[in-house]
Amino acid sequence: MSPVLTRRSLTTTLAGVAAMALLAACGGSSSGGSSDKVRFGYINDFNGASLIAIAEAEGLWKKHGLSADAKVFTNGPLQIQALGTDNLDFGYIGPGAMWLPASGQAKVVAINTLGNSDRVLAQPGITSMQQLKGKTVAVPEGTSGDMILTLALEKAGMTKEDLKVVPMDPSTIVSAFSSGQVDGAGFWYPAAATIKKQVPDLVELAKNGDFAEDVSFPTAFVAGDKVVADQPEKTKKVLAVLREAMTFRSEHTDEAIKLTADKLKIPVEQVKADAANNKVLSVEELDKLTRDGTVVKWLEGMNDYFVDAGKLEKPADPKSYYTGDLFTGAGK
Repeated sequence: MSPVLTRRSLTTTLAGVAAMALLAACGGSSSGGSSDKVRFGYINDFNGASLIAIAEAEGLWKKHGLSADAKVFTNGPLQIQALGTDNLDFGYIGPGAMWLPASGQAKVVAINTLGNSDRVLAQPGITSMQQLKGKTVAVPEGTSGDMILTLALEKAGMTKEDLKVVPMDPSTIVSAFSSGQVDGAGFWYPAAATIKKQVPDLVELAKNGDFAEDVSFPTAFVAGDKVVADQPEKTKKVLAVLREAMTFRSEHTDEAIKLTADKLKIPVEQVKADAANNKVLSVEELDKLTRDGTVVKWLEGMNDYFVDAGKLEKPADPKSYYTGDLFTGAGK
């Protein structure tokens, strides 16, 4: 991949908005005298919320000796920031935020799904990346929307310097695109479906599947370094909850979709469409892919991208931040 423009650090921006994200938090889950309370972040979509919804509905937190306070965030980088400021114990990230644990800011404790929700969107009449040249394109910085835009530009022989890139939070992108204030966006479903209702003729210029031969797009659960190092029993309990919820999701997908819809208070059909954009992995598959080194290869491929994109100075060893042994060990 060819180098792209290195963007400024997200640290200042994230620090300024992390508190706001925490104020948006939803209360979550089990009570009942648990000895270990866990603060868990998630995002309001199938990938980010389905296991939380299952754990709450099936009483898995209480079963494993935990009391969970589930907080909703708009993206992964904000959760990494909250982990670093001790406002969160565990969280969920999409593939675009994987450079943060790779740079030592968190541990990946479990792979979740393989994402295929990301798109480069354009207003009607724009039919190629080249036609976006000089136009205004919105993107949530440091997310999978940022990642899909960068990959699509590289494939087209372009860089962000060819565009007028405007960093925006997801809700602002929905309104800005729908009202025609921006010409394009690096974004994702299900939020993209909201835009599509307002702009039914929008054009999808790129999707994850266009790059499947070179890059995989795993979503994941992360934890603060101190939680993993200093609270091994809590970490094992959380991983046991995630594993049991994963088993339920892969064996009862329709019910998992309904539980997620109930938690997010949105129509079942909307969650079903969102789930269809991603590959759900069973616990057995994840254990195998962890043991045979496939997950490490996924992360290595992403690291190469992040180096080219200016997010990492050099590739990181996935074994330094992916605690696959803890994930597989929690099933014993």
